[in-house]
Amino acid sequence: MNLVPTVIEQSSQGERAYDIYSRLLKDRIIMVSGEVNDDMANAIIAQLLF
Repeated sequence: MNLVPTVIEQSSQGERAYDIYSRLLKDRIIMVSGEVNDDMANAIIAQLLF
């Protein structure tokens, strides 16, 4: 079983829980393991531009 850690962010509007990868992506930090092919590169670029 794979467990994904969560991060709780507090703001003036309250608390919000993120999985760690979503929180890192919010800061434009990506985690890549393995080879980056054309399809993977397109997915990464789309996530960074969103």
